[in-house]
Amino acid sequence: MEAGEEGASSATPTEEMNGAGNLMDFLDEPFPDVSTYEDFHTIDWLREKSRDTDRHRKITSKSKESFWELIKSLLDAWSGWVVMLLIGLLSGTLAGVIDLAVDWMTDLKEGVCLSAFWYSHEQCCWTSNETTFEDRDKCPQWQKWAELMTGHADGAGAYLLNYFLYVLWALSFSLMAVSLVRVFAPVRLRLRNPRDQDDPQRLHHPWVPGEVDPADKDASSPSTARTRASGERFYQPPRQPECRWPSVLPIGGVLFSLEEVSYYFPLKTLWRSFFAALVAAFTLRAINPFGNSRLVLFYVEYHTPWYMAELVPFILLGVFGGLWGTLFIRANIAWCRRRKTTQLGKYPVLEVIAVTGITAVLAFPNPYTRRSTSELISELFNDCGALESSQLCDYINNPNMSRPVDDIPDRPAGPGVYNALWQLALALVFKIVITIFTFGMKIPSGLFIPSMAVGAIAGRIVGIAVEQMAYHHHDWIIFKNWCRPGADCVTPGLYAMVGAAACLGGVTRMTVSLVVIMFELTGGLEYIVPLMAAAVTSKWVADAFGKEGIYESHIQLNGYPLPGREGRDSTTVEDVETLIKDTDYNGFPVVVSRESERLIGFVQRRDLTLAIKTARQKQDGVVSSSVVYFTEDAPQLPASNPQPLKLRRVLNLSPFTVTDHTPMETVVDIFRKLGLRQCLVTRSGRLLGIITKKDVLRHMAQMMNQDPESIMFN
Repeated sequence: MEAGEEGASSATPTEEMNGAGNLMDFLDEPFPDVSTYEDFHTIDWLREKSRDTDRHRKITSKSKESFWELIKSLLDAWSGWVVMLLIGLLSGTLAGVIDLAVDWMTDLKEGVCLSAFWYSHEQCCWTSNETTFEDRDKCPQWQKWAELMTGHADGAGAYLLNYFLYVLWALSFSLMAVSLVRVFAPVRLRLRNPRDQDDPQRLHHPWVPGEVDPADKDASSPSTARTRASGERFYQPPRQPECRWPSVLPIGGVLFSLEEVSYYFPLKTLWRSFFAALVAAFTLRAINPFGNSRLVLFYVEYHTPWYMAELVPFILLGVFGGLWGTLFIRANIAWCRRRKTTQLGKYPVLEVIAVTGITAVLAFPNPYTRRSTSELISELFNDCGALESSQLCDYINNPNMSRPVDDIPDRPAGPGVYNALWQLALALVFKIVITIFTFGMKIPSGLFIPSMAVGAIAGRIVGIAVEQMAYHHHDWIIFKNWCRPGADCVTPGLYAMVGAAACLGGVTRMTVSLVVIMFELTGGLEYIVPLMAAAVTSKWVADAFGKEGIYESHIQLNGYPLPGREGRDSTTVEDVETLIKDTDYNGFPVVVSRESERLIGFVQRRDLTLAIKTARQKQDGVVSSSVVYFTEDAPQLPASNPQPLKLRRVLNLSPFTVTDHTPMETVVDIFRKLGLRQCLVTRSGRLLGIITKKDVLRHMAQMMNQDPESIMFN
């Protein structure tokens, strides 16, 4: 695109320094969408930082003119913190409300509270005066659907009716969820267009609910992550009925953003992110959705310290987590790739309904897959006390035991424990298989809770095995020094917690943030070392089979937001509009002329479109034949010619450029660390071409001995 004749520029030094003047000054009444981004476009951080610096400089200079301008400057300085405060309040409130709603919807599949239908099973029995300690999960006010409809709670007929209604409720919830996605996030259900392969602006990101959408990698805020996770907690039909982020994690959320989500994370964002997460935590604490005056759902309180010899099974759990992460990533990516390249991808709603039906049918017979995943993890994490009624705590007690309630020694496993073990083994296989197929569907389907469930099940099984070995073979050398007869040596719940961390680390490749998140989820400060050992081991094992975590793999599968290459020469408004209409490029380099190709700057497609549209509406004489100039002063034209259109204000005079001799390794680092959308290549000021994120991604694939053309940009 030609710059037109070069004229003497009257731009201020500030404008020259930042590459472009303020577009708002160019338009008398700026169009509402100016300076925004299309859906699924990454933010050009260098451009935005330049604009923000220019805006702050103008506000600071105006603040010296009057007291009112000073007040406005102070309000502007505090505006970011006010927004973070509001985000934190909204996120915490939304998290608490959704926690309560999820519990109710979970129990609604099995029954209803007669005294107040909006109560969950637990809340219903809390309010009952007829609830006994032995049958604290049973109360007259809570009835299962078969008992309510037929009057019979037991028998084959009642079981089949409850089974049918369980599946029916699951299908209804999944249909409601996918309908909400269709209405509020239609891009999630957009079918793949053959043009997308060459269309740099048609992008379908792998929404990874339960964490942060990769499209929001530039958000860098745990409050944003919290909002995404909360939205994902609405209902997750393919698995047991939720896959929610269990609590607000102020420190873990910030570290997660820093380690896993963000490629651009300035210090100001760090402080504001922590402030927003802190406000969200206070808000959730005030709502108290868990009813225990705590911020965490999986609070644990173990009464036995861990021993050095236990690091061996902890590390083995880390190995299992790494292998599980590798299996899950490869299988899930293969399934998602098949979904994209076959007819299956054309029927996303049908896929959701089908997977939900299969999941519900297989989940109901097993009590550990029938219940919500968060309840399952909570039970697996818990230590067996004297008041526990779970099958996992069905140990053979010594009737002569006179120990404190919180200091129960290791005991032989009873029939309930062995029955629970084979049910947990079936649940483990079920969770592994179903998670592979559900993650990546066109509906919010989380990753944190299902991965933790897989690890918690495996960890609890290993913990019970070690506990029984220590009890029956306490004279072995490995147990002799730290596990005496009658002592409380092994805590199976701790193994479940370590296994959950190992599997989550194997899938996401998190380390530091994972340990902090697990600590905040459980409150188990004393057990950070086992968590660290498992997390590091799982990462090492998983990295041996592939460096990419699940997020990087999905980003590679779906492609980055892709800017375009240089456009062709244009001089009139009609030519520019035709160029915009016939291409999908994100922006266009501006050169002096076709002959010289000396680079002048870069103009964004969106700014160009809005500037022309606004000029046609508000400037008399601008027509299709008007000449477009990217200089401040247009040359004198004959009176018969239409009024020219000057677009100097939308031109970025300092686009990021490299020479054709710049090493590609340096270019890759520039894209990673600066968050560029594109980089212009020049030689002695002459434009040679553009490097986009697509080019960088293909280069990285080639360096890993992969076929660059095999990368599926969607």
